[in-house]
Amino acid sequence: MSKVLGPWQQLSCRQVYENPWLRLEHHEVKTPANTDGIYGKICFKNIAVGIVAIDDEGYTYLVKQYRYPLAKDSWEIPEGGCPLASNPLDAARRELLEETGLSAGQWFALQNLHTSNSVTDECAEVFIATGLSQGEQYLEETEDIQVARLPLTEAVAMALDGRITDAISVAALLKTHILLSQFNGVTKDFLASIPAVS
Repeated sequence: MSKVLGPWQQLSCRQVYENPWLRLEHHEVKTPANTDGIYGKICFKNIAVGIVAIDDEGYTYLVKQYRYPLAKDSWEIPEGGCPLASNPLDAARRELLEETGLSAGQWFALQNLHTSNSVTDECAEVFIATGLSQGEQYLEETEDIQVARLPLTEAVAMALDGRITDAISVAALLKTHILLSQFNGVTKDFLASIPAVS
């Protein structure tokens, strides 16, 4: 059964592969130029969540972990997955605690992203976390994480010079930096400009 998707026409959709995290689909299509084509689509079963944690001294927290698909280490903001039917803020709280041992007293919505929209439907929600208190990490069996506390300006520099390449982290750090600069670096004024969530 065909369906129209903007300038595309989907002629058929067949599941090729599935695991607990994603599903791979093969689509037969008519392109915007009305030629026959194919499209591979990765459908995620989770929303990605990311957290820019900012403490009272203007420091943030990055995590370094080995990313299997890239075969190398990656510095990132704390991140994780949220099942589609669950609350992204609850997942963000859990991921921040698991990866860094931090709990936050205040949460703010920073941005929504599509991570690789040419081949996936994955979306991400990014939060700012403040009012931090330190506890213990609760790493999953797939995680071997190193945590670094550093000035937010240094994390932004890492996003600018390529030491951070993770797309969610780069976008979140740069947006935070730009918005903060609009309030002369005054965190409380910046936070008053974005939605608080609970």
